[in-house]
Amino acid sequence: MSALFESRDLVIPGDVLYEGRIRTGDNTYLRQGKVYASRIGLVEYGRGMVSVITLEAGYNPLVGDTVVGDVVDIELGRWNVDIDASVAAHLNVPDAIDAPFRPDIVMPDILDIGETVVAKVVDLDRWRTPILSILGRDLGKVEEGFTIRITPSKIPRLIGKQGSMVKMILKETGCDIVIGQNGRILINGEKREQEDIAVKVIGKIDREAHTTGLTNRIQEYIKRLKEEFD
Repeated sequence: MSALFESRDLVIPGDVLYEGRIRTGDNTYLRQGKVYASRIGLVEYGRGMVSVITLEAGYNPLVGDTVVGDVVDIELGRWNVDIDASVAAHLNVPDAIDAPFRPDIVMPDILDIGETVVAKVVDLDRWRTPILSILGRDLGKVEEGFTIRITPSKIPRLIGKQGSMVKMILKETGCDIVIGQNGRILINGEKREQEDIAVKVIGKIDREAHTTGLTNRIQEYIKRLKEEFD
């Protein structure tokens, strides 16, 4: 059992921070007896716990938000989900399967580490930890597609007034797109070309969200991209 870094060392996602038994703190997860970093930041060891102090600006969750996140740890009766907030969100068993927790439940058979979910923020506990649910229409484990990230504050621009921007992208690309308020976008298209166009368009919106006349430029951009793929 040993720490693999010194306290306050810089670590990146995927770095092994500790081998052996120790409690996992913020921005870390446990897999096969090793503790890994899930965010870039400064590692901190102390009081039988390892955690990472993030250096990235995170997402500020609000009740009612739809988010896209990755399962990073499994504890008794709950999953910890990375949604790019300052701490991992909690998904309790009743909010995943609509039934009480039982000791015989094999939790990885329901959701395993590394799997992606579309969830709703249904509460914030007294420590401001987001509480999630995957019960409801269009929520649950992601079976197809991939995620990209944009700045969370750019999400309203991606959606557009009354959904005008995202509706245009859906129509022109033919992709299924799920927008998380945490800045993660789930994309699934029938063809790779459709997905490539969606990724490029969303990236352009992320870069140029502060500018005027964006809708017209996006329309022209989509037209050019489709001509390139024809």
